[in-house]
Amino acid sequence: MFKNEDTDLLPVGKFLAALRSTGLRRNDPRLAEMTDNLRKVHKESGYEGGSPETQKLNRETFKTVIAPNIVLISRAFRHQFVIPDFQGFCKYIEEFYWRCKNNTEGKVAGYIPQLARMNPDYWGVSVVTIDGQRFSIGDTSVPFTLQSCSKPLTYAIALDQLGADLVHKYIGQEPSGRNFNELVLDYNKKPHNPMINAGAILCCSLLKTLIRHEMTLAEKFDFTMNYFKRLAGGETIGFNNAVFLSEREAADRNYALGFYMRENKCFPDKANLRECMDFYFQCCSMEANCESMSMMAATLANGGICPTTEEKVLKPDSVRDVLSLMHSCGMYDYSGQFAFKVGLPAKSGVCGALLLVVPNVMGLCIWSPPLDSLGNSCRGVQFCEELVEEFNFHRYDNLKHATNKKDPRRHKFETKGLSIVNLLFSAASGDVTAMRRHRLSGMDMTLSDYDGRTALHLAAAEGHLECVKFLIDQCSVPCDPKDRWGRTPAEEAETFNHTEIVEFLQSKIKKKAGDESSESAGDETPPRLETPTP
Repeated sequence: MFKNEDTDLLPVGKFLAALRSTGLRRNDPRLAEMTDNLRKVHKESGYEGGSPETQKLNRETFKTVIAPNIVLISRAFRHQFVIPDFQGFCKYIEEFYWRCKNNTEGKVAGYIPQLARMNPDYWGVSVVTIDGQRFSIGDTSVPFTLQSCSKPLTYAIALDQLGADLVHKYIGQEPSGRNFNELVLDYNKKPHNPMINAGAILCCSLLKTLIRHEMTLAEKFDFTMNYFKRLAGGETIGFNNAVFLSEREAADRNYALGFYMRENKCFPDKANLRECMDFYFQCCSMEANCESMSMMAATLANGGICPTTEEKVLKPDSVRDVLSLMHSCGMYDYSGQFAFKVGLPAKSGVCGALLLVVPNVMGLCIWSPPLDSLGNSCRGVQFCEELVEEFNFHRYDNLKHATNKKDPRRHKFETKGLSIVNLLFSAASGDVTAMRRHRLSGMDMTLSDYDGRTALHLAAAEGHLECVKFLIDQCSVPCDPKDRWGRTPAEEAETFNHTEIVEFLQSKIKKKAGDESSESAGDETPPRLETPTP
């Protein structure tokens, strides 16, 4: 596949480029052994070829290099990932990116100086599938603070550590229908959900007070940051102290929420309000970029298992509950409209980030600082709408009776291939009912497999006279098609001693030949007889 026919050597660069085209990156932890082996081989060769990527290997050495990761590599080249045509999919992502870049609406959040100074032209999109296929475009390595994008993550940790029953003893599960930082509780005197400020503050108090309560505030911060890093597959997660201090200084509304909840006895026993508030501000001030946030989203899409490290970070039930509330409450006061138009779990933040999850397929992080009047990224919302306009990712898109939307999860020829397999299997097993169903569905009954063998070939070879009659009399298929070896159905039947089928097919072939000869005779113009002159 990659070997040079003249030298019989394999260029490593060509192989790595082909691997990248499937969506895998060279720094993928699952390819670490292969990367180490390339370095070792390069060192043993006396550093020939300049770098490990430019060296050329013989067949045996190459097999040794890729052997530890052969399962992943073979899946990549056999197009067995969730997005088989990843390059084709990425072209659409690029198209959406450039289309949304022209959107200059919205204003950068200005309630703290660090956010107000953000460049409004920043615009990045990162995609990670559940198989670890990756694509990024734009300003995807620029760090930003998580802000409200931390809320589903802290909620997930609380669910994982404490269980849903205990967490929802303190926090509700309903959309509030009110502003995200409004002084309001539900009819049970609980915050409506963990995606608004009151619910997130209480969620942080549960993490601080009920999970390993012997930990100091600093230790609990390390514990939470480590969780975030595991969700991100060990990628960039930092902390912005300047934002933390600014958040704490501009926290009158959040403190009002905290005191209001304390008045209504919302907090667990022994909760220290000021420590809980500081912990909440710390979680909001953690830093990431599009690359690491998209990996977090992909971990949620993959049921809590990080696609690249393959570590089970969260329980599937916890992820299910997180995605449910992201779907109904994740986009501030736009949540209902977003669920209606996009139909996917998402969480936005005033940093301009938008965490989008396509369950069992992929996670995306879309980042652009300018916000609309509801606090969501203008470009981010437009990008999500473009995505579900083109692909059938909306949770209620019908996958069976497709509209004009594309399904990137399917192989280009998968539908046709499955149809051929079903048709040929029905013929080989003599299932006339199934074949009649294929016929009524409008299928081409002359379809053949790679070897040119049609349903008639298989029905004749297996001795199913009824199927043969159905195909010729009802479906009007040709009675003497040839496969790649030049064999006809009649010859197949003769090989396996199915004399009735041989006789039936030969009679049809003779009848066809007779019809053709009579047609050709009928086409000949009879000679014109001249009338004698009297």
